[in-house]
Amino acid sequence: MTTTAQIDVAELDRYRTELTAYCYRMLGSGAEAEDAVQETMLRAWKRAETFEGRSSPKSWLYGIATNVCIDMHRSPQRRARPMDLGPSSPPVESFLAPPLPETTWISPIGDDRILPRNADPSEVAELRESVRLAFVAALQHLPAKQRAVLILCEVLRWQASEVAELLDTTVAGVNSALQRARAGLAALPSRDATTLSDADDPELLERYVSAFERYDITELVTLLHDDAIQSMPPFAMWIEGAENIGRWMVEPGPSACRGSRLVQIRANGCPGFAQYRPSPDGGHHAWALVVLEVIDGRVREITAFLDVAELFPAFGLPLELPAA
Repeated sequence: MTTTAQIDVAELDRYRTELTAYCYRMLGSGAEAEDAVQETMLRAWKRAETFEGRSSPKSWLYGIATNVCIDMHRSPQRRARPMDLGPSSPPVESFLAPPLPETTWISPIGDDRILPRNADPSEVAELRESVRLAFVAALQHLPAKQRAVLILCEVLRWQASEVAELLDTTVAGVNSALQRARAGLAALPSRDATTLSDADDPELLERYVSAFERYDITELVTLLHDDAIQSMPPFAMWIEGAENIGRWMVEPGPSACRGSRLVQIRANGCPGFAQYRPSPDGGHHAWALVVLEVIDGRVREITAFLDVAELFPAFGLPLELPAA
C-alpha cells in the first residue's frame, strides 16, 4: 500500500500543466480551468491519506479533476463561439448588439499554461490541435462524461480500461460513450469540426502585424482566406469573408484601431497578439487579445477577445503601454 508520504505537494504539482489543459478542454474557459485545477489540488491534499496506491497518483488526480469539472458544469448554459449563436452579419456597426455575459463564451488560454515545455515536437503539435478554439467549442456540445471519455481516450491516449476505472464504469460503457461522442462531433457543422493544424508561418505573422500597425487594410485583406471569419466576444456579431472583414475595419468604431501597437503572444496552440489602441496621452491602452487560426499560408479565423480586464492579467500583460 502506498503511504501518505508518497503523495506530497511536489508530486501533485508536476501534473499542473497537463491538468490545466484537461480542465480547459472540459470547461472551455481559461479562468475556470485554473480554478478547477486549484480545487483539484486542494481536494487532493485534503484526501492524501485516502490514497491507497491502487492507481497511479496521476490517475487519482485526473479522477478528482473530472469530478470537479463535472460539478462546475452543472449550468445548462454551454460556452460557445459567436458562430454557434446565429448567422454572420453585414460589416456594419448598427448590427453590433449589446455584449453578452462572459459565461456565454469560450475564452482563450496561454500556451505556457497548457503545453509542456520539453515534450517531443510531434506530441506538442498534436496537443496544440486539441486546444484550438474550434475544437474546444465543439467539445462543449457533448455531455460532460462523453467529453471526458473523448478527451481521455482520443486526446490523451488512455486505455479504455484506465478510463473505466477513473469514471467508475465498465470498458463497454467507455466504448459506448466514446462512440456517441464521436457521432456527436461528426454531426456538427463542418467548420466546428475542422482540423486546422498548420505549421507556424513567421513571415505571414510579420506581414500581418506590419499591415495592421500601418492600418493598411488592403494589404491585410490579402493575408486572409476568402472565407475567413472574424468574431469579437463578448459581442455575438461575427463577419464572414475577407472583403467584409476589410469593410468592417474602416467602420467608424473599428477604425479607431488605427495606430495600434501589437505584442505577439501564443494562445490555444495558435499565434496571436495583444492589441493596444492609442490613448490621448500618447501611450496605448489594452483593447483586445487576438487569436489567429492559420492554414495553408493565410489567416482563416480572427477572434478578438475584448474582455481585457480579465484576460490581459491572465496572460501577464499590462493594461497600458507608455508613450514610446
